[in-house]
Amino acid sequence: MSKFLLAQKISMSRTFLPDGAVVPVTRLKAGPCTVTRVRSSERDGYRAVQLGWGETKRVTKPVAGLLKASGKLFRHLKEFRVTEGEYQVGQTMDVSQFIPGDKVSVAGWSKGRGFQGVVKRHGFHGHPSTHGHKDQARMPGSIGAGGVQHVRKGMRMAGRMGGARITVHNLEVVSVLPDSHELVLKGAVPGAPRGLLLVSAPK
Repeated sequence: MSKFLLAQKISMSRTFLPDGAVVPVTRLKAGPCTVTRVRSSERDGYRAVQLGWGETKRVTKPVAGLLKASGKLFRHLKEFRVTEGEYQVGQTMDVSQFIPGDKVSVAGWSKGRGFQGVVKRHGFHGHPSTHGHKDQARMPGSIGAGGVQHVRKGMRMAGRMGGARITVHNLEVVSVLPDSHELVLKGAVPGAPRGLLLVSAPK
């Protein structure tokens, strides 16, 4: 059976391994989540399980209709593709499905930075601030020859930065704390504290 869960980033910390090595870790508040919908290949064309997490009092009428079978209203609803296993609406899933040493993938949304220039967005060095450059220190410079008469696709320029979905693979589960519903992963995960994360073990 596949392992997956909705989680929330708490904070980063560090832990010590038995050999004395220091390991940076990220603490996650994971679940418990409720199965709100089960998709099948025959009816929907693919197999997936929808999880609900974070009870709320208000949702839109279409969402309320979808959640009628589960009997609760949830703030977050996310689907996970599955290839095997039997799931039932109303089933509860928590961190006990993971064990230390598991490799998981974590998907989240990076911090939105708004409209940024090339120095911050792409790491350009900029121009020297002297020798006639005046106010061009952080400008991009040439964006190509004049022969094609248009900007080529993929040209690194100023624009919207962040706010995108990012997935980090092969993060190791350091420890599982079922009593507090916490999952401790080795390394960093995308997004800001209290941001929503999708944790899943590779199939």
